[in-house]
Amino acid sequence: MKCVDEQPVLMDQSSKPRRGRPKKSSLESLDTRELLLRAGMKILTETGFVRSGIDPILKSVGVPKGSFYHYFSSKEAFGLAVLARYRRYFEAKLDSFLLDDAFSPLERLQCFAQDAQDGIVRHDFKRGCLVGNLEQESNLLSEVFREQLQATYHSWQTRVATCLLDSQKHGEIDTKVSISELSYAFWMGWEGAVHRSRLMKSTQPLSLFMMFFIQAIQVKAE
Repeated sequence: MKCVDEQPVLMDQSSKPRRGRPKKSSLESLDTRELLLRAGMKILTETGFVRSGIDPILKSVGVPKGSFYHYFSSKEAFGLAVLARYRRYFEAKLDSFLLDDAFSPLERLQCFAQDAQDGIVRHDFKRGCLVGNLEQESNLLSEVFREQLQATYHSWQTRVATCLLDSQKHGEIDTKVSISELSYAFWMGWEGAVHRSRLMKSTQPLSLFMMFFIQAIQVKAE
């Protein structure tokens, strides 16, 4: 099974080091804005947006507050940028699994789910889904934030819908079911299972959700 790590792979944007200079570490080679977004993704996936302060993020990457406000006008502007960054990262992650024609469509979805379970264990159940965390705080967020959350879910649902439609064409799932409703239901159930897994410190909720989801849509052998 192909696995993609939960943190995005970042291109080294630094210029070629001069002769005699030691190579920069991967963190040192990132520009300040990217460092802040990377730190924000880590902390917001653990604690959410409302409870997260700017100071711990700055301290984790050694960036002064003045530099922060050079790139972001406010905490909300930073949060929206982190959400956009996470959305792009997760879209790439989904594509790496759901478009992999080495597996059948349903197997692709199961590979994605298994990779997510491996990731949550690797991070000791401290990190969930940034979008799911923000959704739980939605009544405390601005309308702009809520709109971007819904747009993110729509993007993810579209990708799962494409995979399920492919599965339908391959005869894996019932041709009578609504693909748009299935993809919508998948993300509702998946995010709930992620939260329950963090609560229990067990991947059982995720495994159970996937088992019931696949069984519910799969064509039954006669």
